[in-house]
Amino acid sequence: MHRLQFHYTLSRDSSPALVRNPLIDLLQAVSGQGSISAGARALGLSYRHVWGELKRWENELGNELVVWEKGQSARLTEFGAKLMWAERQAQARLAPQIEALRAELERTYAQAFDDSVHVVTLYASHDEALSTLREYALQQAHAQTQGQLHLDIRFTGSVDAIRALNEGRCVMAGFHTLLDSGARTLTARAYKPLLQPGLHKIIWFAQRTQGLMVARGNPMGLHSLQDVAAKQARFANRALGTGTRVALDELLTRAAVPAAAITGYEHTEPSHAAVANAVAASQFDAGLGIAAAAQRAGLDFVPLTEERYHLVCLKSALTQPGTLALLQLLRMPEWQAVMEDIPGYSALQCGEVLSMRRVLPWWDYRQQKRP
Repeated sequence: MHRLQFHYTLSRDSSPALVRNPLIDLLQAVSGQGSISAGARALGLSYRHVWGELKRWENELGNELVVWEKGQSARLTEFGAKLMWAERQAQARLAPQIEALRAELERTYAQAFDDSVHVVTLYASHDEALSTLREYALQQAHAQTQGQLHLDIRFTGSVDAIRALNEGRCVMAGFHTLLDSGARTLTARAYKPLLQPGLHKIIWFAQRTQGLMVARGNPMGLHSLQDVAAKQARFANRALGTGTRVALDELLTRAAVPAAAITGYEHTEPSHAAVANAVAASQFDAGLGIAAAAQRAGLDFVPLTEERYHLVCLKSALTQPGTLALLQLLRMPEWQAVMEDIPGYSALQCGEVLSMRRVLPWWDYRQQKRP
């Protein structure tokens, strides 16, 4: 069974939508003209090229395509004729779908040539409000003809997101920190080496609550990480490099609970939703996550801590049209009202660009200046 691959080209021409294979064009020319040389002339190609391509295709497909005898016109083999028949059948059946696909591609590419359309690539820690923002921006883009914003969001760990920003793979990164993280915390050690005052700028996005996601009714009576350890509750963790893993490790340190005391600490899930689904399926008894994920999975939620979700970009990106469009969207009262409706979220200062020292309290410039 041979597999098909599709390719398309960009052109100013308004030619019909076609999905064609060069082999079919060769067979059609040779069959219609009665010889390879005449077929080559009809295609504007050399005899040597057409001959070589036919032989290459015969080797690729494992069948002869053209037969010719001295004094006779070249003709297609039975296999070659069936290929031509299959082409006609496919074109007749799929012409409407091919045209629709071409139209959709053209509509999408038209945005690349429209100066009023902006695309912002964002690597970010998984977040319910960011997913909602992407859909909200898309709705706004469909509702207007100018100033459209499209968010190309790729969810990854907080640490990996900032690294992607520093390596130039995105315009903006999303990460989150506990509200009361100090200068000598796990949070500071995780993020401080990746961020540089004067180079990066912080945009406040949301304040959200992290807590324990537990079965409906909280049958094990879990109200703290100490309870999780003492009652040997099966715990679904997040992977190294994620913001929630950093937050968990800091909370464990504050509670004087060693990681080894958490049953399932080594088991990781890729997102808040995945943790919630694992708890809902009774594979685990609890996991750290956000209220929205717990509610969607039909779980109870035990609040443990408040945190800030930040967007960070290079200072130079603040004047880019895409970033300006994003800031304008974040500051819209309509968007902030949408965020406030997400369980566990607050739109406090959403869209404000603030100094790193104010947002991340582990930056102590007086200490940095000491010899």
